[in-house]
Amino acid sequence: MTRLATRTVRLALVGTGRIGTHHAEALARHVPGVELTSVVDPDAAAAGRLGDALEVPSGSDPAALLATEDLDGVVICAPARFHADLVIAALEAGKHVFVEKPMATTLADADRVVAAADTAGTVLQVGFNRRFSPGFAAARRAVVDGQIGTPQLLRSLTRDPGPFTADPTRIPQWTIFLETLIHDFDTLCWLNPGATPTRVNAMADALVRPDAKASGHLDTAVVTITFDNGAIATAEASFSALYGYDVRAEVFGSAGMVTAGDGRATDMILHLADGRHVDTSRADTDLLHTAYVGEFAAFADAIRAQQPAVVGARDARTALEIAHAAIRSIENGTTVTVKDLR
Repeated sequence: MTRLATRTVRLALVGTGRIGTHHAEALARHVPGVELTSVVDPDAAAAGRLGDALEVPSGSDPAALLATEDLDGVVICAPARFHADLVIAALEAGKHVFVEKPMATTLADADRVVAAADTAGTVLQVGFNRRFSPGFAAARRAVVDGQIGTPQLLRSLTRDPGPFTADPTRIPQWTIFLETLIHDFDTLCWLNPGATPTRVNAMADALVRPDAKASGHLDTAVVTITFDNGAIATAEASFSALYGYDVRAEVFGSAGMVTAGDGRATDMILHLADGRHVDTSRADTDLLHTAYVGEFAAFADAIRAQQPAVVGARDARTALEIAHAAIRSIENGTTVTVKDLR
């Protein structure tokens, strides 16, 4: 191997919430060839606790972090509304960037990020983790290899574990589309390679917390997407799957069908007098830990090889287009033509 292929990639992390904490631990302990150099959060106390646990420096100022010379890249796990500005600042500072989905929350901001990425010449990778889950990746290969023929019907779903206990008044409006189903929108495009989404129709309601509907919180949704190759896809989400975290996908084609995903943490089945029991996952960080590690390994490889990321800014913008088409469909009660958002 060349030194380029084996050198340690130095990464810092911004945002020490739930997913940021998981990602920091993964980077520090589970991704070969990566060194976590520091963790940063405006909440200095939270950053300090995580830094102490991982034995790395902590801070509260992302701008100071970006001025660090001996740093290859930044992993951004801040709340979604801050993503675009943080990504652009990091790119302009000459850093490689991994940003959790969504890359931006508005299409205008997404366009700003795409332009910044084109100018920067550094790696920008977006955190669509299902592409790195072994089962989902195998399903994609089956589609690309033509094993199921021409894709005709696709399905992707996300069901967060219940019971739903969060305060819905503190959840940003349209979260179900912008931060949950955004995964499914990317997955459906990825599993239908070469096709472009053309029309979107969405239905959504507050079925888990009907009392929160007046504040704009929706917790259950189904979105139908039509592609220019004729395929029809559905994306489904719920915020309260009592049995645990559940992500799945299916592609039905002219020659067969492929499925991926399972709510089980392992394939163990326990047979007892009261029935069969499976080992289910209660969190995405449990079920998809391998995928999270895989996406960071791919990010580090792209930095070493000076090659584009596996999941780039334009992929993220396409998924965001579908999300905003779904929002407009809910607002207007109509089917939305995606090109009208471009």
